Amino acid sequence: MVRRVRRLLVAAVGAVLVAVMSVGTAQAAPKPAPPGVDITGEGLSEPLRLRTDTAPAHVTAVIDQVNWFGADGARSGPKEADLGPKYTIVVLAGDQPKQTFDLYPLAKGGPRAYRPAKQPNAAKSNAAWFLGRLNMSETLRTAGVPLPRQIEAVSGGVGGGERMLPEESLDPGRDIDQALGELQRLLLLNAGVVIVITLGLAGIALFVRRRTR
Repeated sequence: MVRRVRRLLVAAVGAVLVAVMSVGTAQAAPKPAPPGVDITGEGLSEPLRLRTDTAPAHVTAVIDQVNWFGADGARSGPKEADLGPKYTIVVLAGDQPKQTFDLYPLAKGGPRAYRPAKQPNAAKSNAAWFLGRLNMSETLRTAGVPLPRQIEAVSGGVGGGERMLPEESLDPGRDIDQALGELQRLLLLNAGVVIVITLGLAGIALFVRRRTR
């Protein structure tokens, strides 16, 4: 019995020591450097420097434009005449540049992004072209890049075009009438389903009652 108690005490002390050492190691581990973004390009006389301590939402939004690219993309992109203004972004960890991309938010046929093979972190990468998110132009504009406002830009997605929404679809009155009509049809359909279910249950109850008599 005494030996068993000793073993339990030794095991408990060992677990406590392991927990204390784990906490100490976790506290001693250095925190990852906060991300940041530098943007250069047409209309910017000096780099636009975005940091998480002053503009966290803009940093996150700009990095979201490029952090989903896969290992491989298209080897060739649109013609140079169709690319429009170029904006180079450098993604940083603290003060250290890690990745760089060229963004073309106004490219003909939709936003485009180019990843050079040579990256500042010396990591091996293949030069590749990618379709950009539809909201690339608005993301850069709200971050401080001098771009015209794109009222038809939508959140997320890839690809692009000249105008994603036709003029007639911007009529709010017609949209409300259409929504009300769809809601009315949905309510009628739900009412019909409820009636059918009720009749079915009533029929089953009547059948069971007759069988049990």
